[in-house]
Amino acid sequence: MTTTQPTGPSGADEEAILADITAMIALVLEDDGLGDTEVGMETRFSRDLEFESIDLVTLAGHLEVRYGREVNFAEFVASMELDDIIELTVGRLVEHVSRCLKSAGAA
Repeated sequence: MTTTQPTGPSGADEEAILADITAMIALVLEDDGLGDTEVGMETRFSRDLEFESIDLVTLAGHLEVRYGREVNFAEFVASMELDDIIELTVGRLVEHVSRCLKSAGAA
């Protein structure tokens, strides 16, 4: 996983963001022996990846290292209802990261 900041419009490319997040998920799941799990936009963190709250905290740390404070995972999750968190998909996170990076680039 790289720790450089994305630059320009390509930094908000959802395909690249998906690849980054997939790599982060593999790191989080590595200890559980699930590092080879296939991840796509419809993959759900809770049901498909069996993420627990500590896994989400770890993922949030990886997101901050990769994208900086522009992508505030805690704020993103805090805006959701419990059912939305349980059903959170990788795609929804990718879209959130993309929006945050685009907003940061426009500022």
